[in-house]
Amino acid sequence: GSLGRAVSGYVSTAAGGARQAARRMGASRGAGARLYAFLSDAQARGPVEALRALNLGALAGRPIDEVFVGLADYVCPEGGSVDDGIARDAFIDTIADLAGEGITDLSSLTADQMQTVFEIFATHAIEARIFNDIGKNGIKLPSDVAAVTRVQDQLHDFVQRAVSDALTSARAEAGPLTQDRALRYVESVYEAAFDVLQSLGEGVAHL
Repeated sequence: GSLGRAVSGYVSTAAGGARQAARRMGASRGAGARLYAFLSDAQARGPVEALRALNLGALAGRPIDEVFVGLADYVCPEGGSVDDGIARDAFIDTIADLAGEGITDLSSLTADQMQTVFEIFATHAIEARIFNDIGKNGIKLPSDVAAVTRVQDQLHDFVQRAVSDALTSARAEAGPLTQDRALRYVESVYEAAFDVLQSLGEGVAHL
């Protein structure tokens, strides 16, 4: 209940609502769009052509985690801002999670797996944005380490469910993507996820 109230209050008050919260995702919006556009291209034309288009043809045929490491500078170029760091950390965490989701081969990537990859990235990015705001925007962590771990686990579940629900709603509208369309799609997913996150928080707070 406390976490629900904190998350709901974060979205509605500290972040200024779902739309403003999505805009505050900063570099993670562009990174998400580049990741989603690449995955869409790899599915449509095959990973060899998708990688060649980025001058990364040497990565073709490599394990997917190696491909993603090679994509890091394209998806989330290094920068000195907090937003840049959040996007890059979220992408690195995404790479670490691929094997656990059974996603090992880019050449056989299914539509469902493509959505899963983006869901993992968006979940990590939103989590990192919220935790970055802890302390200065009204979410206080307990002093007990075990309690902090529980909060992190619960927040992850909250965010993952919100992103999954947002993607389910948006998926029917997703077609072949240009970079601009990918960005609009990603922005709409982030906004919908924050909207769901606020609703989930309110629901849990009232249990």
